Amino acid sequence: MKLFEGVKYRDSIEVNASAEKVYEWLCRRSMDKESYKAWHPDHVDVRWIKGEPLQAGSIFYAEENIRGDLYKLKFKITRIVPNREIRYRILFPLSLIATENAFIIEPKGKNSCTFTATGGLRIPAWLFRNIHKKHKYKIEATQQHMKEEGENLKRALESQGKS
Repeated sequence: MKLFEGVKYRDSIEVNASAEKVYEWLCRRSMDKESYKAWHPDHVDVRWIKGEPLQAGSIFYAEENIRGDLYKLKFKITRIVPNREIRYRILFPLSLIATENAFIIEPKGKNSCTFTATGGLRIPAWLFRNIHKKHKYKIEATQQHMKEEGENLKRALESQGKS
């Protein structure tokens, strides 16, 4: 990594389910606190605070525990392409350092797709880690969290297909 290059998060996983099923599953996770918490044990709360759920321009609030620290965040949906992508960005003040996030679903056949989660920081890792002591391991913890979200999505959808 270059000295002044920002941090890029990216995790992909193959899922034995259609892109439509993955998109529908993701949408359900954002509708209420219990569905959101079922996705990952570090998820605490989610709710829509402005606009209609999953519409460009709508704003949602989420709480997550990352490495034992509770983060209370607001996000704005920037782009929705049904069955293909959900793009969102964190709101001010973290928008100053955070890049846009995305869930991308790429069909690989009738009942297979790749699910990719992306995000990042505009500042270099060394600078972010030194801004505050709780940031020291947050990059790695966030990458692990993203990976676990993808694995949990895969497990949930593939187990649905077997029942």
